[in-house]
Amino acid sequence: MKESIELISRKIRAGGKNVVFTGAGISTESGIPDFRSQGGIWEKFRPVYFDEFMSSRKAREEYWRRWVVLYKDLMRAKPNPAHQALVKLHEWGLLKSVITQNVDGLHQASGLPDEMIIELHGNTRRIRCMGCHQLTPIEEVRQRLNQGEAAPECSCGGYLKPDTISFGQAMPMVEVEKATALSKDCNFFLVVGSTLIVQPAAQMPYYAKKNGAFLGIINLSETPCDSISDVLIQGKAGEVLPKIIRELA
Repeated sequence: MKESIELISRKIRAGGKNVVFTGAGISTESGIPDFRSQGGIWEKFRPVYFDEFMSSRKAREEYWRRWVVLYKDLMRAKPNPAHQALVKLHEWGLLKSVITQNVDGLHQASGLPDEMIIELHGNTRRIRCMGCHQLTPIEEVRQRLNQGEAAPECSCGGYLKPDTISFGQAMPMVEVEKATALSKDCNFFLVVGSTLIVQPAAQMPYYAKKNGAFLGIINLSETPCDSISDVLIQGKAGEVLPKIIRELA
């Protein structure tokens, strides 16, 4: 691992256009369960599809019951050393952007500026109206849920929903286009904690590699991109990224 960390550090130093792509593996170390693994969220809760949410009050009530349970984990979660390592790269001027599949807002909580973060799947800390698209403060929604509202609605009559991408819901095209452009233009692309299965997010490493970028992967399990990576480290993000920071320092 030492040689791999030294290589990644050299490439970060030389890059200039350094992009980091994060998945659930960086947040599980903060106590947030992932979705697909054994014991993950989808094993405990059946996904509520977007068309169900929009057409059925019962489905919306089920969605919000699940959100209340998951939000308790989110409120307890704090950025871990992997998140803080990316902040350090930003402070040193060695990070162009973070593209993330995560919806937990921990990159923002760690101190990364909003404008540096591209959230491909949204953010569960934001609540958006499906009618007028305005945001409602999350504390207001939590209070309404605690007071017995099972499926809160906006003042315009639209359905309130966490600002995340549900199954069957269209991807946010602006974010996807930004992520694609960054991936194609970078010269260093580091995957951290993603199995690279979910599309279209999983295409980003291919875009980077095809356009000549150095591709590094830090993940506990195998990914479809392992064979095309320039360096592969099977390890925990919260252990590996701080080692890279120490090497850079």
